[in-house]
Amino acid sequence: MFRTISKDSKYLAAIDIGTNSFHLVVCEIMQGEKFRIVDSVKENVRLGSGGKEMKFISPDAMERGVGALKRFSEIARSYKATISAIATSAVREAINQSEFVKLVFQKTKIRIEVVSGAEEGRLIYLGILQSLPIFNEKALIIDIGGGSVEYLIGQRGDASYVNSLQIGCIRLTQRYFDTKTTKGSQIKACRQHIRGFVSSVARETKKLKFDIVVGSSGTILSIANMIRALKGQDISAQLNNYEFTRDELNAIVKKIEACKTAAARVSIPGMDPKRADIIVAGALVLQESFALLDIKKMVVSIYALREGIVYDYLHNRSHQKDHFHHLSNIRYRSVMQMCHDFRSDMNHAAHVNKLATSIFYQTKKLHGFGEREREFLEFAALMHEVGFSISHTQHHRHSYYLIRNSELPGFTDYEKEIIANIARYHRKSHPKIKHEGYVKLSGPDQNMVSGLAGILRIADGLDRAHARKIRSVNCKSQGRKIIFKISSKSNPELELWAADMKKGLFEETFARNAVLRA
Repeated sequence: MFRTISKDSKYLAAIDIGTNSFHLVVCEIMQGEKFRIVDSVKENVRLGSGGKEMKFISPDAMERGVGALKRFSEIARSYKATISAIATSAVREAINQSEFVKLVFQKTKIRIEVVSGAEEGRLIYLGILQSLPIFNEKALIIDIGGGSVEYLIGQRGDASYVNSLQIGCIRLTQRYFDTKTTKGSQIKACRQHIRGFVSSVARETKKLKFDIVVGSSGTILSIANMIRALKGQDISAQLNNYEFTRDELNAIVKKIEACKTAAARVSIPGMDPKRADIIVAGALVLQESFALLDIKKMVVSIYALREGIVYDYLHNRSHQKDHFHHLSNIRYRSVMQMCHDFRSDMNHAAHVNKLATSIFYQTKKLHGFGEREREFLEFAALMHEVGFSISHTQHHRHSYYLIRNSELPGFTDYEKEIIANIARYHRKSHPKIKHEGYVKLSGPDQNMVSGLAGILRIADGLDRAHARKIRSVNCKSQGRKIIFKISSKSNPELELWAADMKKGLFEETFARNAVLRA
């Protein structure tokens, strides 16, 4: 993920904005890609409470969320920490998502990044790799959240399978257990619902196979603790790397089901009192997952999404220091996979990227953009014509839609919005506030999109015939002019004409006349 990264920052505050609870970890950044947790806070916010379908964040939930994030912000800033905040299911699905995100920024100056289910799964896997020695093993990861459950198979840092299902414990509790007393008919109905969702995961994971199963996040940690208590083990000991079997899980689920009220479940040794009202749904999800995926035993990780945020940040920062061509292989692979899926002309895309990047660096004094923006330009250049797979007419709009609505592991929704907008404006209309995608961006990011799209338009014009005639572009500032000197293999008349026709956005954004010469 792209974030505003301070190379001088000694601390990072990672915030996980979940459906049930918000988590903060403050880490001291060590040498390389290592970190040490120096502070952590958890608050039960229940952001996703108030409706069966979780399509709306209620005013009360917003107030609780903003209050928690204000406190998190004060803690983070006491360390002078860079803040990275990730929101998952409840915010991802909310109709009033933008209202909540804007309110949080107004009140706390925390900029929330909303991630897809696939990206959430990837970050959880990165977090787990910091707590368990499973890097070389093919691991099935299960993370039960309040709104969604993430299933992932990963090995050596790469995820070969990720699936996010809308069967989180709060979601199921609101749908099936909305009475004070839990009934057998409710449990039966909930089980059937879970099986309908998890059966698709079972089919895929049986094909892929796995060596080890890891569980993470609050529901699974709470169940593991109850299993320890049932076995007479010390429940105050470290839970990380604790292992339990299917039989042990079935025994504790039976005990949970026997308690018909939340008040009764609180008395179960090892139970987290704050989860007593939602543990039935979470326990059923885990039990059905064990049964359908034929799981014999599970290892517990105390690290999950927030630690994944930290590692992803450090990995990105180290790559920036080394000036790696690609900020992260996962993002580059996502982009290249999309280009492949939509049959883009990659010779043209790569050549346009080469020209655009060259112009970007040569005009840096003019625009002042950094590596973050250069990465946006690169990915937009590579994907700018994916819309051709739908139709030639208005393909720039189709490119916007495909980039914006594809999962693209490694990117947040907002990052996809930026890249999609840059690609969308590689031809035809200049950016306008009335355009639906453009208006979603902040003022500075709108200006950035206009500048990068202006560069992309000229680069795309210089390969009008997809013939890669242009060898290089030399940019020189001359008063209020930018002179583009073109070196080509053969007569570049068509390319110069096309670039001249498309230079208007560059001139408009940077208040300079663009002059193209062979």
